[in-house]
Amino acid sequence: MAARVRDLTEVWTALVARPRAQLLVAVPLSLWVLAWVCGQFVEGGAQWSPLDVVRSVTGRFGSPDPDWLAAVSAWLRDPVHRGLLGWFAVAAGLLWAATSARAQAPALLGWFVLMVAGEGLGYSPAFGRAAVAFLGFVTLLAVLSTPNRGRMIVRRVRLLPKDVLRAGVLAAVLSLLVPLLAPGLALARLLRPYLTRPARPDPSRVGVAVPGAIPPPRIEGRGPETTVTSPPHHGRGRAPMSE
Repeated sequence: MAARVRDLTEVWTALVARPRAQLLVAVPLSLWVLAWVCGQFVEGGAQWSPLDVVRSVTGRFGSPDPDWLAAVSAWLRDPVHRGLLGWFAVAAGLLWAATSARAQAPALLGWFVLMVAGEGLGYSPAFGRAAVAFLGFVTLLAVLSTPNRGRMIVRRVRLLPKDVLRAGVLAAVLSLLVPLLAPGLALARLLRPYLTRPARPDPSRVGVAVPGAIPPPRIEGRGPETTVTSPPHHGRGRAPMSE
């Protein structure tokens, strides 16, 4: 159980470790996606679209429905464009598959592309196609990596089954946690004054063990011996007199 909590903590740390500019885009997109997903279950069974979320927000401030918003919604909901939007959903799944701890921008772009497809197809068809595309791509890589099972990476880049599955699971988790990014950051900021962090050891203090530091090797045996190189001199450079 402790290992699972540690792994989840590492994933969350990787999720929020973004450049500041990307984080400014990720937070509003996370709120938009979260409102769209929750709208499928909260609004009495009504199928909310991503642009319906925008209309709801602007309507609460008393703003009229913009003309461009109605035009975009009508174009995306036209049955003629359903085939194109289906490929948009597939592209969203492939963008999720391209997500890693160091490259999380594809997850954000994947959700945006999925919302474009969801405006015309609906939530369930769009998300289903994206999930199938993601699973199909990872499964294909896992099958192609089967002949390399047990081999060592020496000179060429190869696909290894364990690494493929590990990367696929990490990409799925980082992509699915995007809607929870904004509320998670708010909760972490709220709890920050109440959390107690462990004390950090001071490496300058003698006798304090530093985690991860390798202690110097111990030399067993006799102590250091002194070597006499020249006889001692007394006075002004004179040698001692013998009787």
